[in-house]
Amino acid sequence: MTVYPNIKLNLGLTVLGKRPDGYHELRTAFVPCYTFSDCLEIVPSASFEVDVYGEQYTGWDPNEDLTARAWRLLRADFGIPPVKISLEKRSPVGAGLGGGSADGAFALVALSDMFSLGLSLRQLSSYAAQLGSDCPFFVYNFPMFASGRGEILEPLQLPLDGWRFEVSVPSGVHISTKEAYAGLGAKEAVVPDNPDALRETLLNTPVEKWKGLVVNDFEASVFPSHPEVAALKEDFYRRGAVYASMSGSGSAVFGIFKKD
Repeated sequence: MTVYPNIKLNLGLTVLGKRPDGYHELRTAFVPCYTFSDCLEIVPSASFEVDVYGEQYTGWDPNEDLTARAWRLLRADFGIPPVKISLEKRSPVGAGLGGGSADGAFALVALSDMFSLGLSLRQLSSYAAQLGSDCPFFVYNFPMFASGRGEILEPLQLPLDGWRFEVSVPSGVHISTKEAYAGLGAKEAVVPDNPDALRETLLNTPVEKWKGLVVNDFEASVFPSHPEVAALKEDFYRRGAVYASMSGSGSAVFGIFKKD
């Protein structure tokens, strides 16, 4: 079975503060994007094997890849047989696009289908949450509003008809999530006057008026130390984007343009 895990973009990202469990409370909207996709092939095998390669592969241990962890989760609960996983990494790594999370989630869905496990989307999402905060989104792979640490999802009907996305990733710039959070300072958990303000803005404000209203909090910590990322955002506006933003904790930046 061959599938093509796509990336995601964040429309706004509000960091409300650190929770007692050590995670940060977030509000964001995830939307699927197909500018980049990996290629994931899973086939039956006499022994378990993982091969990761491609222009975006930077040498991590294949057996620790989220696709391998996905197989181990289902192996533990359902005794699924060994497989060979071949993953061609095409989507940028460490750019806030969720490519690795997509690989893990797509592997769960593919394995469930291959071995007729009959898992519902809700059950698959629960397994995906064990792999990472962004992973459950990719089980559904349509616009979702996320809260909690990003794993609590609600379908979101966004006014995106007639708009297209462009994505740019600055060469050689990799921003770790740890670095992005560190730049926010010791922000403790708070309950704002309206914790759902971002969702209301996205639903009730025309896309062409999102600029200045739909904000990614990480830009304030990332842009001063990585001005090339800020420059990408400004370039999108110079080229006619009605809205531009960094995705996730960076370094990827996207712009929204009116379709021709």
